[in-house]
Amino acid sequence: MTEIKMGKNEFYIEESNEIIAKIQFIPSGKDVNGRNLIIVSHTVVYEGHNGRGLGKELVNKIAEYARDENLYIVPVCPYAKSVLESKEEYQGVLAN
Repeated sequence: MTEIKMGKNEFYIEESNEIIAKIQFIPSGKDVNGRNLIIVSHTVVYEGHNGRGLGKELVNKIAEYARDENLYIVPVCPYAKSVLESKEEYQGVLAN
């Protein structure tokens, strides 16, 4: 499994000291029900590293982080939104 590191409001994957993929989020306060929200704003896998499942690994990591920290995700990033909404296992961390 790929090592995923946490930066400031992001998770990323490095290879040879170069970031090859990342997912970024923005802490976004609370919703009307008092739940803490994060907006997943961007997911990128850099050229030459596509097709390895890195984007899905990053989405899984942000979902795991949300569960651990009792956060709910607002997926603005189209890629993260499609992955999160397509799997039953992620439904508990979505803000909708």
